[in-house]
Amino acid sequence: MPSKTHQIWNTQFISHIIDSMADGVFTLDDQGHITSWNYAMERISGYPADEALGKTCQLLQCSRCFGKQCPASIKKCAILEHGNAEAKECLLKHKDGHTVPLIKNASVVRDDDENIIGVVETLTDLTELNQARREAEQALLRLGEMHRMDKIIGKSHEMQKVFTAINAAAMSDATILIQGESGTGKELVAGAMHYRSERANYPLITVNCSALSESLLESELFGHIKGAYTGATHDRTGRFEEADGGTVFLDEIGELSPLIQVKLLRVLQQREIERVGESKKRKINIRVIAATHQDLYNRVREGHFREDLYYRLKVFPIQLPPLWKRKEDIPLLVGHFIEKQNKKTGKKIIGPSQHAMRMLMDHNWPGNVREVENAIEHAFVLCTNDKIDCDDLPVEIRQSGSQPLFQGNSKPSVKTRSAGRKLSRENLLELLEACDWNKAEVARQIGLSRTAVWKYMKKWDIPLKNPV
Repeated sequence: MPSKTHQIWNTQFISHIIDSMADGVFTLDDQGHITSWNYAMERISGYPADEALGKTCQLLQCSRCFGKQCPASIKKCAILEHGNAEAKECLLKHKDGHTVPLIKNASVVRDDDENIIGVVETLTDLTELNQARREAEQALLRLGEMHRMDKIIGKSHEMQKVFTAINAAAMSDATILIQGESGTGKELVAGAMHYRSERANYPLITVNCSALSESLLESELFGHIKGAYTGATHDRTGRFEEADGGTVFLDEIGELSPLIQVKLLRVLQQREIERVGESKKRKINIRVIAATHQDLYNRVREGHFREDLYYRLKVFPIQLPPLWKRKEDIPLLVGHFIEKQNKKTGKKIIGPSQHAMRMLMDHNWPGNVREVENAIEHAFVLCTNDKIDCDDLPVEIRQSGSQPLFQGNSKPSVKTRSAGRKLSRENLLELLEACDWNKAEVARQIGLSRTAVWKYMKKWDIPLKNPV
């Protein structure tokens, strides 16, 4: 049996080891009172041992304790039920009032008869690690600045090809056709080309070709004279004339009616227009950039789009890659949108947690860059810490595309593009039914804008309200 002197030496040796540890270590007796407090705990908490001994762990005001506030009595502490606490990130309140990020772990100590004699807790200070993370994230943001053109962000090989094409197109007056899925940034690309060109000091006029009926779009583009039709009470200058010297960006060009296609072909060939109701030809000096999310060549083969117009538009094509083909750009985009939301909301979120970033990287992003922005905005509403956690992200991202986007007891599940399948009329009808014809909710489910949902409904002759 070891001598008393040997026991004292062992106790002092163990105490010396604990005091030399970088992690904070403290113990509680079976009544929840602090019985030991190492030097690292003094540094981490700001409380010297003589102030901490005899107090309860409420002294630390830890932000997470089995998901609850610290109970008033050790008898109600969940550590007694679980035996140990899973290591978790949390915050404690330093003596001087600031918060300290750390990893907390706790275990119950029992005697030979399995009676609880106390609790031992360890705290790992994350202050320096978080500072290093912030510096790395700032470096990533600075790296992002090196890999962006105006508001277009990307360092992937696919985006570098796009940047090269934009620079080449800016030096030319050729007609440009931008193709890419919704949310890939077609309007941003058009803007980058215009503002890098010699036409930068002249207007950039954007027209959404799917938002207006044929007669309204004709008047919008070409203008009209007084009395051209009922309601035309005065002459109106069209968008082509307004853009004289600059650029006209025609978004969703694939939605043009046959009449407007013919008139646009004349504009591209002769650079002149006629206002509605007038036979006078007016010369215009414009550059045309068109964009579509559709496969325009298929539209030609199906007879919905003029072949001669297609080749007139496709003088210099630019294909924007979907986000799932350039996932290395996701951290840059996430950092950009977090920075944007910080400025907008006044919050100081430094980034996503490691697990949240993994979820963001694993998601298929059917809504592309626009969906990333919406997801970060959604996370800012819920996030109460300095990092976005998994629970702050939209449900479809947490599912990571492994399940249908909508499930219910009496409603059919809908598999959309996030499951590797294109949206069809039947899919959209099912989702409208499931969401009680709430188009905003449908848009959120499939990662598109509400306008895009409205366009699909118009394209497939789906009524805006439930016909039943």
